[in-house]
Amino acid sequence: MVRKLHNFDDWIDYFKYWQDSIGLPEGAIRAFKFEAKFGDPEVPHIEFGHYKGQRKWPTIMHIPDQRIRDALLNLIVYQGDTEFASVEQQRNLLQHAPSDYDLLSLQRVMTEEMRHGWQMSYLLCSHFGDEGKREAAKLLERRADEGERLLGSFNEIVDNWLDFFTYTQFIDRDGKFQLKMLSVSAFDPLSRSMGPMLKEESYHLGTGNNGLLRIVKAGKMPAEVIQRFFYKWIPTAFDLFGTDNSSSAHWAYIWGLKGRYDERESGGNGEPDKSKLNELARNLYRQEIVKLVERLNIFIPERDRQLKVPDLKFNRRIGMYAHQHFTVDGEPIDAAKYPAYLESVLPRPEDVAIVHDIEKEPDWIEPKKADSLQQ
Repeated sequence: MVRKLHNFDDWIDYFKYWQDSIGLPEGAIRAFKFEAKFGDPEVPHIEFGHYKGQRKWPTIMHIPDQRIRDALLNLIVYQGDTEFASVEQQRNLLQHAPSDYDLLSLQRVMTEEMRHGWQMSYLLCSHFGDEGKREAAKLLERRADEGERLLGSFNEIVDNWLDFFTYTQFIDRDGKFQLKMLSVSAFDPLSRSMGPMLKEESYHLGTGNNGLLRIVKAGKMPAEVIQRFFYKWIPTAFDLFGTDNSSSAHWAYIWGLKGRYDERESGGNGEPDKSKLNELARNLYRQEIVKLVERLNIFIPERDRQLKVPDLKFNRRIGMYAHQHFTVDGEPIDAAKYPAYLESVLPRPEDVAIVHDIEKEPDWIEPKKADSLQQ
């Protein structure tokens, strides 16, 4: 049963209850003073779509069509759901950080994810009436460990620090793409929410990238094990961009709700193929992470052990390749052989055990001092 909220103060009380219910410990992470943050309007007019050139909508009363309002609500709900899910996924790592630096970094990432969820809930409660308050309550009622979150990546288990760094490298990087696409939204309160969120998100990406670099440089974690965790997380990140030939993405663009990742850079080059918007973003994302993995490989001299990004077809759960049978290189594989193939490339219980054992060693990750944490 969804708790009935009368105002945002009621939601704040429910947020504190959620923190208790998922077992967040007292301390710095609970003492953080949350607030909604808005950047200055970068562009006052709608930048793309049918309403291009008109003033951005300051409230939902200015939105000319109920369908647009419903789609906007849905975008905000999905964004908020990912933020609270991330905290649920990562909270167990608070008990066994490899260093004070990493503990402080984790606390910062989790705190900022909670603030992002707070921001989306503020928009829901402030602009969408009783329906928005119901949806804001439901953001605190779904649970990642029960498989109830709205998107697949956010129901996966984050079991160890290799999981965490891989997650923040690849899943949070997808988050950067989503936030940037929303930063050009025609709904002014949403677009102005994105600037502060993107600044905070950049630290999350740096945490993942630097963490993986530190692991690879230390040389204790077998590259083959790291690769299995890449194969676990990266296909779920591809899924986060949505289905191919998406009508939702098509209409979100026409209505000015969600632009291209490079909208401001590409806006002068004509209209995009609106039937391929998700594929466009997914391909740009893959190009970006390939370069990041190539950087990791500088520190793995043996070419046959170097890390790689799987093909877009591998182990997908949505889109045209969903539940199809392809190898990590994108080659078709017999359906009868596929379960055994997946077991041969994804993390197995013995791989997780190896990670746990290695993470008990003092030098498994290149050290960093807590006072070097960016503020």
